[in-house]
Amino acid sequence: MASRVLSLVLAVLVGALVYRAPASAEDRSIVVASTTSTQDSGLFGYLLPIFKAKTGIEVKVIAQGTGQALDTARRGDADVVFVHARAQEEKFLAEGFGVKRFDVMYNDFVLIGPKSDPAGVKGSDIETALKTIEAKAAPFVSRGDRSGTHSAELALWKQAGIDISASKGPWYREIGQGMGAALNTAAAMNGYTLSDRGTWISFKNRGDLEIVVEGDKRLFNQYGVMLVNPEKYPSVKKELGQAFVDWLISPEGQKVIAGYRIDGQQLFFPDADKKGA
Repeated sequence: MASRVLSLVLAVLVGALVYRAPASAEDRSIVVASTTSTQDSGLFGYLLPIFKAKTGIEVKVIAQGTGQALDTARRGDADVVFVHARAQEEKFLAEGFGVKRFDVMYNDFVLIGPKSDPAGVKGSDIETALKTIEAKAAPFVSRGDRSGTHSAELALWKQAGIDISASKGPWYREIGQGMGAALNTAAAMNGYTLSDRGTWISFKNRGDLEIVVEGDKRLFNQYGVMLVNPEKYPSVKKELGQAFVDWLISPEGQKVIAGYRIDGQQLFFPDADKKGA
């Protein structure tokens, strides 16, 4: 009798395990480490439901600065990275953390400042604007967070011939936070900041801020996507992650990206027809 009860208990346990196994196998979700701009601009809120409706794959986004997003992937805590700092992305690939990089879309950076423009830079090119801001010690807010925007800002100072690490004073404020916080701080300080256009268009709390410099070819902002290397991290969901990458660069995914608009303004421009890195 005891052996019969034991057999019954074992059968129930085995049955429970067999029943639960498909639930794990059916987990169709991935983690994407991405930038704050793709999240704050509203792009993911628009794009991901369309992707899930087509594939059944749920995308969980970790929105960080590009440097932090790549570090998250380096720890094996993401399946895909979708960021915008080419030099950092190429380093990530060279270190063996990514499989292959693909261009996805672009927009541009814009210099934001008070409508009163105390530094008098409105309408100038970005190099002249930064030189003037530094010379006049006009308030400038830097994200200071290793994001793609922060990396672009540092590169622009360098191109302007300014060693910002040596030149910065009380006028230059590093906040270590995202784009929304940088814009809010700039508004509070009556100062300037560099923003990606997508976040600026979607930003509601503009106050007295406006675009003061735009259209300079040096403000180009490219986004790329990579599958995290499953050979380095076996936990990476290779098939599901690659499905997301493939969809983003497909004609359908590119059309969806192009279709995202706020108040009639297109925030991102697809360009995956270029070859991946």
